[in-house]
Order: sequence, then C-alpha cells, then structure tokens
Amino acid sequence: MDLSIMSEDTSFDTIVQAIRSQGWCIVDGFFKQEFIDALAQDAKSINPDQMKQAGIGRSSDHQVALNARRDRIQWIEPDSPVRKQFLEAMEALRVALNRKLILGLWDYEAHFARYEGGAFYEKHVDAFQGRSNRVLSTVLYLNDEWEERAGGEFVLYDEHQQELEIGRYMPSKGRFAIFLSEAFPHEVLPAAKTRYSVAGWFRINNNAGGRLDPNQ
Repeated sequence: MDLSIMSEDTSFDTIVQAIRSQGWCIVDGFFKQEFIDALAQDAKSINPDQMKQAGIGRSSDHQVALNARRDRIQWIEPDSPVRKQFLEAMEALRVALNRKLILGLWDYEAHFARYEGGAFYEKHVDAFQGRSNRVLSTVLYLNDEWEERAGGEFVLYDEHQQELEIGRYMPSKGRFAIFLSEAFPHEVLPAAKTRYSVAGWFRINNNAGGRLDPNQ
C-alpha cells in the first residue's frame, strides 16, 4: 500500500487520540499538497451534469430535499490513480482505528461533493443511533485560497448540548475532519462561490453472513 501521499507530519495516532478523548478531530496538512492538488483537479474536472443531486435518507427512505441540502455528488471508485490512492489511505486509517480503538470498522465509502454558490446542507447527523452502519464521518476540503468572506463554513455542534457550537471551520484546502457519525450534529453554511470536498464514512457490517447491509 503506497502511503507516499501522506504528509511527513501525518500521524494516525493524533486522530486516534482525539477520537478516543472527544469523538472528533480537525487536521490540517494530513495529505501532501501535491496530492490534494491532484484530487482537487479531479473533483473540478467532473461535469456537474454528470453528478447526482444529493438527497436525504437511505434506501427506500431516500429523497431529494432541496430545502435541506443542495450539493451534487459522485461516488468514488478506485478507477483512477488519485482516487485509488485516496481510498488506500483511508483503508490504512481504518486499520489503525480498529487496532487502537477496536471499532470493528468494516469498510469505507466516499463521494465528491460540489456545492454551487448559495448551496448548503442544513444541520443534521450522519446516522441515527442504533439504526445505521456509519460509525465515523470524514470530510476532506479541496478549495483553493478560500477567504473568510466566502463563507461556506463547516459547523460542528456539541454531542450533548446540540445547540452549542464546537467550532466553525473554513473549507480550506487540505483540511480533514473526522467525527463520530451518530454523535455530532453539523451543517454546511451557504458560500459565495463553488465549494468542493470529499465526504466519506467508515462503516460496520450490520448484516449476517459477511455481507454489508445495503439498507443502512
């Protein structure tokens, strides 16, 4: 597994310790700049018309709700070198998280997300307690020279006092967020220009027989 795309300062232990102690972590410089540049170029090269309007809910409950979220997405498969490298890095992180925290993470899924100017994703959690196989959520930002006045912040809320903000984070290029999917409400605020990211989830297997439950 080629992890040469990781920054020399990258340590899985930093993420492991933060998840253990507080359930979330924001890291800058997790990947090397040249890799982030390549992944950003890949995301921006996708024709928006070939991306799917994102919805809410899963399986039979899935629906497009433009009053809740307005991003467009494309799921990531290992069908190009840069996408394969990203998924391999997340696999290495999955192994490290399982080894240190015994989370039983089974796999990882991710998609590119494109938010046009004015697009948002209202406050939500990525999984409902006891009803989902999503355990840890990740967001990797791919935006060049993002200024504060452009907006589009990622807002993370407290696990127990869900109106209390933990922090507002600019979608700066290379910034990596990871947090417990069932615990932390979060939202994406409207931005003044197009905004790119990779959203992903580490999942457990809720189904018997070694198959991943498709309805979770």
